[in-house]
Amino acid sequence: REFSVFLLGLFILGTGMAVLQTAVNPYITILGPIESAAKRISIMGIANKVAGAIAPLVLAYFVVHEGDDEAINNLATMLPADKELFLSALAERVINPYIGMAVTLVLVGIGLKFSNLPDIDSAENANNGKSVNPQTDKNSILEYPYLILGVITLFFYVGAEVIAGDTIIRYGQSLNIPMETAKNFTTYTMIGMLVGYLSGIILIPRFVNQHKALQVSAVLGLLFTLAALFTNGFVSVLFIAMLGLANALVWPAVWPLAIKGLGKHIKTGSALLIMAISGGAILPLVWGKLSDVFNSQDAYLILIPAYLFILFFATYGYKIKEWKRQ
Repeated sequence: REFSVFLLGLFILGTGMAVLQTAVNPYITILGPIESAAKRISIMGIANKVAGAIAPLVLAYFVVHEGDDEAINNLATMLPADKELFLSALAERVINPYIGMAVTLVLVGIGLKFSNLPDIDSAENANNGKSVNPQTDKNSILEYPYLILGVITLFFYVGAEVIAGDTIIRYGQSLNIPMETAKNFTTYTMIGMLVGYLSGIILIPRFVNQHKALQVSAVLGLLFTLAALFTNGFVSVLFIAMLGLANALVWPAVWPLAIKGLGKHIKTGSALLIMAISGGAILPLVWGKLSDVFNSQDAYLILIPAYLFILFFATYGYKIKEWKRQ
């Protein structure tokens, strides 16, 4: 029940995930032809989102019990001893799920340690299989406009993804939908992402290229956001859940477009792209502030500029190879 201790645990877990993603995303991107990188990342995303769809249900099974809503609403009127007992019991419910996660991660780490993964020349592969020419390789990572724009794109994307997945339960409750029903809404969003990943595996690159898939994703994001803003009740919640479908191919499509041709800078570029995950920490705070000032539904207006920037990168930003000099 020490909030600071729990935050420290989440910080350590987040640090490990950041290091993991900094390594695994460029590795998967250059493991084969860069034109089909979004397809490979989509396969990786399926494993991620299947777990993402199951995890809230498992966590809810252990943590959320019938009658919790009423007890939480009555905390202010509880006797001190009863309040202490209830809060301690509530906090203890998260222990076993987190122990399970820790054991699983240790086993995965051991498996990776003894696996026979191939070594890849990241610089060569980032330059389309050609050896890097030191005379044409740029000196600074900031000299790659499409990478910097890709970082901003992922900042908005991760913010949009987290808002769609993590606020939807609260949004449902604000519409007077019972917690027993609302607790499943995040799973709906994850299922939407799973459908999107499957579409990417089937369609990319055979039927559609990566930047076209990114354009479609941005347009769907705009349409679903507007639909959620102009509908009511459960229908509005469903449109927020459908943002999972719109978001699915953004991450897989941005990576190959943003790191292609970085040469010796690919590792630094990958680290910058992972830093863009901070959008998932910042934009939900904006959503929360807008919810306080207006309401939970109108707060989703923050998604409009996010998807507009994604559309800009998919249409034009990924083509910018040089900063314009005055």
